[in-house]
Amino acid sequence: MKIALLTYSTRPRGGVVHTLALAEALAALGQDVTVWTLARGGGFFRPVDQRVRLRQVSFDEVPGEDVGARILRSIEVLRAAFDGSAYDIVHAQDCISANAAGRCVRTIHHLDTFTTPELAACHERAIVEPFAHLCVSAAVAAEVRAGWGISPTVIPNGVDAARFANAVPDRRHGRYLLAVGGIEPRKGSLDLLRAFARIGDPSLRLVIAGGETLFDYRAYRVAFDELAAALGVTPEILGPVAHDELPGLVAGAAAFAFPSTKEGFGLAAMEALAAGVPVVVRDLPVLREVFGASVLYGSEPASFADSLRTAMEKPDPARAAAGRARAEAHTWTGTAHRHLDFYRSL
Repeated sequence: MKIALLTYSTRPRGGVVHTLALAEALAALGQDVTVWTLARGGGFFRPVDQRVRLRQVSFDEVPGEDVGARILRSIEVLRAAFDGSAYDIVHAQDCISANAAGRCVRTIHHLDTFTTPELAACHERAIVEPFAHLCVSAAVAAEVRAGWGISPTVIPNGVDAARFANAVPDRRHGRYLLAVGGIEPRKGSLDLLRAFARIGDPSLRLVIAGGETLFDYRAYRVAFDELAAALGVTPEILGPVAHDELPGLVAGAAAFAFPSTKEGFGLAAMEALAAGVPVVVRDLPVLREVFGASVLYGSEPASFADSLRTAMEKPDPARAAAGRARAEAHTWTGTAHRHLDFYRSL
């Protein structure tokens, strides 16, 4: 089967990580897979299995370009380069690539509410126009069904559990609480600051990794910096972390904080479970579905801080074992087999 997987970027965002891992797993099963993407700032953030063909479409940043114009230009550039007629399956992983691809399968990783008109329109078209739909969790599939009357098939994410389970913990940052995903509203970064300040442990550092995004969160970052100063918190902001360094960074954490307000699956938190690190997530239906009793929960800064304290001060071996087992159960090979079954059903 000739399969085209489309994503909007080469940077280490969740949908891009998913696209590459799925492509490699499908190729390992003997499928002819090509990944199409916009090459934002260069090639992919990590090496890709040579069995996967890569089509990286040049996309230069334009100084001063606003988000709406960048979204429209992204769609136009990818659409001009991509020809879906050569493939049996065209599968888009985000709204930009779905708008560019034309007739396609779409994975809806999570739903968002956008205020930028061009982005809101991109989001809507990428739900209603594809002829087949997937979600990585039943909770998001239920949201799509309630909002649009569409019933996606649910195929959960895979997890490269061994990569994190076998990691050598990074000790360069001392004793630290880790969050991965950058500083942005959807990641609950302001609540993370408030929760960390409530813990009140001077021996504990707050480390935040990640952060490459299409969107302009400068105002939110200003609010984050102002709140950090007001609370007396000095977080260590690492930005994007090299692919080979991330497992050690995760494995070295005293706990992993995941206060996201919207998620489709929570891959970064699942990777932390694979590393044996205690995890605290926001109490959302989707995260209850994905993580069950393998993590602790918090709904606002006070309860989040309480759960983080418990995770660090009273480690639970049974919960840690359950977390590792849950992560190991989500294999990319299994995910690829389920995708092939879905493709064949079309």
